[in-house]
Amino acid sequence: MPISRIAIGDASEFGHADALKAALAEFISMLIFVFAGEGSGMAYNKLTNNGAATPAGLVSASIAHALALFVAVSVGANISGGHVNPAVTFGAFIGGHITLLRSILYWIAQLLGSVVACLLLKFATGGLETSAFALSAGVGAWNAVVFEIVMTFGLVYTVYATAVDPKKGDIGIIAPIAIGFIVGANILAGGAFDGASMNPAVSFGPAVVSWTWSNHWVYWLGPFVGAGIAALVYEIFFINQNAREPLPTTDY
Repeated sequence: MPISRIAIGDASEFGHADALKAALAEFISMLIFVFAGEGSGMAYNKLTNNGAATPAGLVSASIAHALALFVAVSVGANISGGHVNPAVTFGAFIGGHITLLRSILYWIAQLLGSVVACLLLKFATGGLETSAFALSAGVGAWNAVVFEIVMTFGLVYTVYATAVDPKKGDIGIIAPIAIGFIVGANILAGGAFDGASMNPAVSFGPAVVSWTWSNHWVYWLGPFVGAGIAALVYEIFFINQNAREPLPTTDY
């Protein structure tokens, strides 16, 4: 069972050069992703004078996030595994692929990367608002939690299938683009309802900079639950535990 492989780790990890380099890579990847993703939304608002959301705007957001995540995962893959998402890190932890202490390092770096990206956007745009994630009219908090669970399940399941599974073979080459594609597709599915975060750090940065916390818990609970379920399902049903070999950091 994957739960039996969960490891706390050693406190000395906080001082290991490799762990610190991995955390820095997560910080930079998250900054790249949020700057492009959040920035595309701000650019759309500027071009439309903060007009109502349109299908074209949703498609633009989907494409921007898919492309940015593809790059962000790719540039971090050989250093940190290219998680670029606290929920992905949590899924890796549940599956026994990363220790809790290294996960904490990643989470800190990811959250800081998102906040710094939003601060840079606010400064570079002359003070334009970095809009926090919010629920659309008629969408309740628990409706949004279900959206986030299902969308993040799809994301983390894709991560496991293309990047974590020891049997992935050559399909690992397309992991970054597959991960970008599923996020882009999920934005088309859920963007009009709750913004389609799937990533607590992506929600955290704009919330801090705009100081808007309404229903913010939704964007933590949903992704973490979805990630945990995906990790357990893939580990239990699709990874051969008897033949499993530990994955080096460079693989994930």
